[in-house]
Amino acid sequence: MKSVWIAVRVSLLFMIVCGLIYPLATTGVAQVLFPKQANGSLIETEGVVRGSELLAQGFESPKLFQPRASAANYDPTASSGSNTAVASSDYAAAMAEKVEAWKKENPKLTDIPAELVTISGSGFDPDLSPEGTKAQVPRISRATGLAETTLNDLVDRLTKTRQLGIFGEPRVNVTELNRELLKQVKL
Repeated sequence: MKSVWIAVRVSLLFMIVCGLIYPLATTGVAQVLFPKQANGSLIETEGVVRGSELLAQGFESPKLFQPRASAANYDPTASSGSNTAVASSDYAAAMAEKVEAWKKENPKLTDIPAELVTISGSGFDPDLSPEGTKAQVPRISRATGLAETTLNDLVDRLTKTRQLGIFGEPRVNVTELNRELLKQVKL
């Protein structure tokens, strides 16, 4: 019976430490050291929350850069992949349709980066490779009247490098890029 009470007390102690003290301490430290990230890296315009830097948003205008496609339709309450097998005829047909749509919107584009037609695993990838982003520059240049060199310079300026020089790949946050583009262009 004594060992049962010891087990109960140790269990309660660990529930309090691991379930209450530790989460409160890490949340407190995060709020002090990284308040923006701890609160979701929210994007605010004139005091109104417009989204998060961590989640892709769908942009319909041909004047804006398009992120990766989302199986969840960019709805943050419905994160999901497509679960369509790569070897299926449905997948092949969907990819062919997307490639044709990209070619129609971007006639100068001869080599379409795969990330522009495939769906993000989570449905919310905010980043594209610099190549995937720059593939859209001719279309946006035609739609906005901005020079391609200006748009390429904007992409280059907002390209993030590998973390610590070795982790990940160079990437461009499409939401951030479009926010900067909207400062130069009226929709």
